[in-house]
Amino acid sequence: MIEGNGDLFDPRTIMDSDFSADENAGSSGESDFGFAFNDSNFSDRILRIEIIPDLHECESDSESIADWARNRKRRREDIKRESVSELVNCEERDLHVNVPECDIPDTDDVLGYENPDEEAMAMIEESPSAVGTNQNNLDPHVGNDVCRGNDPGLSMDCLAVLRVKTLHISSPILAAKSPFFYKLFSNGMRESEQRHVTLQINASEEAAFMDLLNFMYSNTLSTTTPTALLDVLMAADKYEVASCMRYCSRLLRNLPMTSESALLYLDLPSSVLMADAVQPLTDAAKKFLAGRYKDLNKFQEEVLNLPLAGIEAVLSSDDLQVASEDAVYDFVLKWARTHYPKLEERREILGRRLALVIRFPFMTCRKLKKVLTCNDFDQEFSSRFVLDALFFKAEAPYRQRVLAAEEANASSYRRFVERAYKYRPVKVVEFELPRQQCVVYLDLKREECAQLFPAGRVYSQAFHLGGQGFFLSAHCNMDQQSSFHCFGLFLGMQEKGSVTFSVDYEFAARSKPTEEYMTKYKGNYVFTGGKAVGYRNLFGLPWNAFVADDSVFFINGILHLRAELTIRQ
Repeated sequence: MIEGNGDLFDPRTIMDSDFSADENAGSSGESDFGFAFNDSNFSDRILRIEIIPDLHECESDSESIADWARNRKRRREDIKRESVSELVNCEERDLHVNVPECDIPDTDDVLGYENPDEEAMAMIEESPSAVGTNQNNLDPHVGNDVCRGNDPGLSMDCLAVLRVKTLHISSPILAAKSPFFYKLFSNGMRESEQRHVTLQINASEEAAFMDLLNFMYSNTLSTTTPTALLDVLMAADKYEVASCMRYCSRLLRNLPMTSESALLYLDLPSSVLMADAVQPLTDAAKKFLAGRYKDLNKFQEEVLNLPLAGIEAVLSSDDLQVASEDAVYDFVLKWARTHYPKLEERREILGRRLALVIRFPFMTCRKLKKVLTCNDFDQEFSSRFVLDALFFKAEAPYRQRVLAAEEANASSYRRFVERAYKYRPVKVVEFELPRQQCVVYLDLKREECAQLFPAGRVYSQAFHLGGQGFFLSAHCNMDQQSSFHCFGLFLGMQEKGSVTFSVDYEFAARSKPTEEYMTKYKGNYVFTGGKAVGYRNLFGLPWNAFVADDSVFFINGILHLRAELTIRQ
C-alpha cells in the first residue's frame, strides 16, 4: 500500500474506521497543500474559469434534495452532450477547454395491492464587461465565439459569459489527483506547455468546482450539506478525482438517509454509479430501501410508485417479507404494466432487469406454467427462467445449497436463495393412477419452529389434489389433556366453492438415528372449503423437549415433515 500521494490518481484507500465524519480532515497519510492554493509563489500556471449560464436556468436557493434532483435531471441531457475533455485552442498562447457540466394461502396469491471557500481572496473575479480587457496578462479572446461554436442554435443571451475567475494553480498537484488534468498538462502538444489554461463551466457547477479544486490541494471539504456534496461528487466524477468521490461518498453515507435521498443516490449518472468509490454509498441506499419497504404487503402502494432502481433494491432483498415468490412475480408484473404500458418496452425491462429479482426456483409449478404463457415476457427469456427453476427443484437438497452458495459468491444475482416467505415452499409428488394421490414434503428450520412459541403458526404454499388447493400448517399450541405447549401439524383445504372431498391423509417425520420417515398420525376427513384437520401434539412431547438441542426430530437443524394425501373413491 502506497502512503501519501504516491498513488498518482487515487491516494491510498483507507478503511471506514480511519474516517471521521465529524472532522473536516482529509485521508490520513495524504499531504496537505492547502497553503499553496491560489498562491503565485507555489504555482506554475494560471487557470481562467469562464462561467456561462445553464441552458435551463432553473436554479433554486432551496437546500432540498428533491429540488437538487429536479434541477439535476433537467440539466443531465445537456451535460451528456458536452465533452469533458474537449480541447479548444483559443489563441496560440492559451489552451481553452470546454467543460460543462383468515390467513390461508391462496394458489394465485397476488398482493392486494454551500458556500465556496473564502480562502481564495486573491482570486480575481471579472464581470462580463471586463472579459474584453487584458487583465492579469490573460488573453481577451474568450467567451461568446467559443460558446457559439459548440451549438450554433443557441441565443446570444444564453451564450454570454457571466463572469470570469482566475487563480494560480500548480499543475503537479492537480495532475497527481486527476487523470483529466494529467492529460491536460502532459499530452505532448504545444498547448500543454502553455502557462494559461481556460476552462468553461456552467453557473450551476461553479461552487462545486471551486470546492473540488480546494479539495485537490487540502484533501478536505468545507461543505457538509447533502445537495452541495452531491454537486461536488458530480464534479469529481467529471474531472476524474477518485479520492474526492470517495470522500463525498463517505460523508453522504454518514448523513441521515431518507427514501428520497436513497433513490437519488441510485439515480446518479451511470459513470458515477459504476465508480468503485461510490459503491458503498449505493449499497447503503439499497440496504435502506430494502429495510424501509421490507413488508411488501404493508407498503405495496408506495413500492408500486417507486422507480426502477428502487423496485430492484427492494425486491432483491433476502429479508423481503412476502407471502410467496408467486406474489413477488405478480407484483413485478403489476409494477411493469403500470410504469411501462408499451409491450415492447415492458418486455425489455422485464427480461433484462426485473426478471433478475424474481426467484423463479421458489415459485410453484402452477405459477411457472403461467410464466411460459405470459405475453409480458419474451418467450426466450421465460423458457430459460422456467427451465432453470425446474432443474433446481429437481436437484438434491445438498446440491441446491451448493448452487445457492456458488451463485451468491459469484454475483449479486440470488435466484437460488430462499427468502423467509410467509407461506413456506413445499415439494410435491403427484400421482393420477391408480388413485389420485400426492406426497408433500415440508422442511422447517429449528429457528423457524422456535419462533412459533407460544401460539404461532406457519403455513405452507398451496398444493393441489383433484383440482382443489390444500395447505399444511404447523402450530405451537396447548395440549388440552396435559396443559403444556406442543408442536401440531394440520391439513387444510382452501375456500373455493362448495366442493367436498373425502381424503385419507398421513403425517410422517424423519427422526434419529435412522433418519427415516416415521408415521406419526393417520386419518380420514371429509373436506369442505376452509376446513382443516390434524393433530395437536404430533410428537407426543412438550415444546421444550421438541426444540431441545438433543431433539431427535431435528437433523442438522432441519425438521423434515411429510404428508400423504389420497382421495377416497
